[in-house]
Amino acid sequence: MSDTDISLPGPTTPPLRRLATRLFATLLLFWLMLNGSLSPATLVTGVIVAGVIAIFFARDLSFLSGFNLTPAGIGAAVLFIGTFLKELVKANLTLARLVLTPSLPIAPAIVKVRTRLTDPVGRLLLANAITLTPGTLTCEIEDDHLYVHWVVAKDTDVDAATVEIVSSFERYLEKMYG
Repeated sequence: MSDTDISLPGPTTPPLRRLATRLFATLLLFWLMLNGSLSPATLVTGVIVAGVIAIFFARDLSFLSGFNLTPAGIGAAVLFIGTFLKELVKANLTLARLVLTPSLPIAPAIVKVRTRLTDPVGRLLLANAITLTPGTLTCEIEDDHLYVHWVVAKDTDVDAATVEIVSSFERYLEKMYG
C-alpha cells in the first residue's frame, strides 16, 4: 500500500457521513454551551459554522465525534460537570486551608494513576479536569496512565491515587466516551 492510498471505512471506523453527523452535533452542542443562549442568531450561527466544519473536516476531526449523543451520555455529561464543580470547590477550600496553615503541611509528589478511558477526547477531558482542580496538575499521559503532580499526596500507590484523583471523573467520562 502506498502513502497515497486512502483506506475505506471498515468495521472499526464509522462511515464518513456518520462521522460528519456526530462531529456536527458535538460542535453545535459545544457552541451552544459556550454561548449559553438559544437565541435564533446564536443557533443559526452555530448550525452554519458547525455544518461547514463537519462537511469539510469530518475525516480530519473525527476524534471529536466520540461523544455518545444518547440520553445516558448527555446525562453523564451533566453529572460530570456537577462532579467537577463539586471537586473544584472542595479542592479550593482544602488548598485555602493549607495555605493559611502556618506550618504549610504539604507533601508534594508526582503520582502515577491509571485510566480505563480509551477515547482520546475522554482522556483529554480527564487530564484537564484534574489540572483545573487546584492542587493537582496532569504532567503527562502515557498509554493508560497519567502522571499527576499532587500538592498533598495522600498516597503514592497507583491504585490508591487512582481512586482519590481519577475515579470521580472517570465513571461519567466512560459513559460519555465509552
